[in-house]
Amino acid sequence: MYSLDQIALAVELIYQKMNGQKIICFNGEMGSGKTTLIKEVCRRLGVNEPMNSPTFAIINEYRDLEDLPIYHFDFYRIRNMRDANEIGVEEYFYSGHLCLIEWAENIATILPEQYLEINIKLVANNQRELNYKHHGAR
Repeated sequence: MYSLDQIALAVELIYQKMNGQKIICFNGEMGSGKTTLIKEVCRRLGVNEPMNSPTFAIINEYRDLEDLPIYHFDFYRIRNMRDANEIGVEEYFYSGHLCLIEWAENIATILPEQYLEINIKLVANNQRELNYKHHGAR
């Protein structure tokens, strides 16, 4: 469990759990801290530009310390797979670059076989609990 003042510790644990995984899905109810965690993961990877949730744009692209792209998706507004396919999500997912995904349950049928799922649960006293699950062979 962590609170916002312990977010750096939570992100360090996420970074360790990533273990080279390029597709990371952040699940949790509205307001659980998905975007906040993603911003901190990006900062950990050297992103210095302004970051925000791509709720309306669906995808934001950032650059890490090595000038490699990091893709941040928010599929909250996606209602069918056609909408997701029209923006070319599979090209991003199989690009070999880091993809950080909010509301992945809305596109579950087109997620790659291998990904890390991070479930965020808001618990008492503004604390968050993180649970991790690796999908596919690793």
